[in-house]
Amino acid sequence: MTTAGVVSADSAADPVLTQATDGLGSLNSDEFTQIILAELANQDPLEPNDTTALLEQISMIRSIESDTELNDTLSGLIDRSDFTGAAALIGQDVTTTNAATPREVVSVTQNEDGVGVTLDDGSFVPLSDVVSVFGAGSNQSTGSGS
Repeated sequence: MTTAGVVSADSAADPVLTQATDGLGSLNSDEFTQIILAELANQDPLEPNDTTALLEQISMIRSIESDTELNDTLSGLIDRSDFTGAAALIGQDVTTTNAATPREVVSVTQNEDGVGVTLDDGSFVPLSDVVSVFGAGSNQSTGSGS
């Protein structure tokens, strides 16, 4: 969606004004503040704009920006927590949704799809597919003679 934006003789050299023609959704709070200040500086002093609406917009953008930063931070914490939990599985035997026979976890990997474990047979399994965890060596006979 393209908006009318603010156009001036030097708008091509001003990235904020150029970005305004691409849509306000891509603006960060600093760029938005620059546009608001330019609007206030260029308004008709005999018919000033409604500052209440401007303050509401600024408040809303700050709130959205804050929520986005919080979501990013929480997502990072969840990823680190998943990775730490999966690292504790190294050397343990697990069963997965695709295999009922316990296999030993030999490594843990994190990629764009999330956290996963590599088993002793070379297969990679997403952490969400791990069903059960057993002590090390559960897929071998213990030789206890009981």
